[in-house]
Amino acid sequence: MNPTVARLTLRGLVGRRRGVLLLAVPAVLLVISVIARATSTDPRSLTTTILGQLALGTLVPILGLVVGTGVIATEIDDGSIVYLLAKPLPRGQIVTTKLFVAILTTWVFSAVPTLAAGLVLVGTQDGIAAGYAVGALASGAVYSAVFLLLGVVTRHAVVAGLAYALVWESLIGNYVPGAKTLSIQQWGLSVAEKVAAEGALDATVSLGAAIPMLIIVAAGATALASVRLAGFTMTAEE
Repeated sequence: MNPTVARLTLRGLVGRRRGVLLLAVPAVLLVISVIARATSTDPRSLTTTILGQLALGTLVPILGLVVGTGVIATEIDDGSIVYLLAKPLPRGQIVTTKLFVAILTTWVFSAVPTLAAGLVLVGTQDGIAAGYAVGALASGAVYSAVFLLLGVVTRHAVVAGLAYALVWESLIGNYVPGAKTLSIQQWGLSVAEKVAAEGALDATVSLGAAIPMLIIVAAGATALASVRLAGFTMTAEE
């Protein structure tokens, strides 16, 4: 990891309008949780609905999209990436540094609010809040890698990412049985189920399938982004 690249990436990420979204999205989750807790007579069922669908299903992928594309796509769009690529830095180091910043930022603004919302809704009962928070950590890291890759390979990364998050993850991945095996959200839910008390959560994908897929997709997206960025250097120089 390169500290200078990390510092500049973080500054550019939180200094843009994305910074407002980073605060607004988790704030909505917390407000909904407080209101729901005050009006619900079945907090446990409500918790699995809010944290499963709103947090893991919406908050984490949206923040992963905002952050994952924000750490590199804007630099490619405005051409400033050329100055970074002109430095004697391995392209893989640039990608892994930006991914490191993206993952940490996504964790702070998704996993922490998810844990807080869970504690508001159900407290520490059956480890449900902790389970969903760890699930957000796992899925958030993979979303960051996938959306960073999109930021490198296409100038329409946000549109492509929204289509993926809304169509595949929220719609197909939730309601088509076979597609759940290829859903990052469902992999995160499998991790959450393992952390929570037995029987507290219900995941479709087994942990034995979820963990390898989380690792393979994250590593594959990182490697492809590095290769693509190396190719981008040659194109820019030409």
